[in-house]
Amino acid sequence: MFIGIDHGTSAMRFAGEGREFKLSREAAKDFVIADLARICPPEEIEGIAVSYSMGDNFSKITRIDKVQNRGLVSREGAGKHIGGGTRVFDEVAASGIPAIAIPGIHRGSPTDPRFKAYSHQTSPEKIGIAYEVCHDLGDDVIVSDVSSNTVTLLVSAGKIVGAFDACIFAPGTLHGALDVDAIRRIDEGACTANEAFQHAGANFSVPEPERMRTVALFAAMECAALRLLNPGAAIALAGSLAPAVAQEVGSLLGSKVAVYDEWCASRGCARIARDVFSGKTTILGLGTDL
Repeated sequence: MFIGIDHGTSAMRFAGEGREFKLSREAAKDFVIADLARICPPEEIEGIAVSYSMGDNFSKITRIDKVQNRGLVSREGAGKHIGGGTRVFDEVAASGIPAIAIPGIHRGSPTDPRFKAYSHQTSPEKIGIAYEVCHDLGDDVIVSDVSSNTVTLLVSAGKIVGAFDACIFAPGTLHGALDVDAIRRIDEGACTANEAFQHAGANFSVPEPERMRTVALFAAMECAALRLLNPGAAIALAGSLAPAVAQEVGSLLGSKVAVYDEWCASRGCARIARDVFSGKTTILGLGTDL
């Protein structure tokens, strides 16, 4: 059995061969490796793939004990720091079960250099989403993960070309890019940049009746932007808001849109674990270091 772990914004999700469970990030602070018995007995686990935070200090899929500082340049930055993801990472690392950490996409990643205008493109669990979607739809895919934040990736010929991170372009319900008003509040000392990021989503910026339409519009715009590099790519949506915005996104793009549920990332990570521990040396263009 191979298990994938999704370090999501609101929850940790665990999946393996049709079985899954999730813990809030607060509840995950009490995680122990025996909790994986909800999927299968721990002694039957052949490998685990873990995603953690931004994954920005390594660029290959790496054996977990070789990763420095849990794969982070720093814990500071955009996002909410709770401790559940840290607990899960450390428990897996200490378990003795073969495990790999999945990197995020950043300036050190083998992507189109033009995307490196920004330091960070996407966090590691989105690699799981993209891998799962490519398994179903083929090697040319644009996938937008839409929930409390929105992140959109392009895969061409089976390799990640680049991505738009949550703080760059499209808002989710909670998080988004910092506009002029946010910059002013930060400069005035009314909030930190991270606090502004966490209150830049549609829930804080537009009236309630317009929120889903706003999220759908900007997610579609990210997909349309990435289509410049691959006009024939299939379009997929994942994340908790995917079912709510899929019709609007499809209408705006004039395209069929595949919809994936909240388990897409953890299932994709499990698939990565199976393939890497079975000898595959590249995943979506990312190398491995075991």
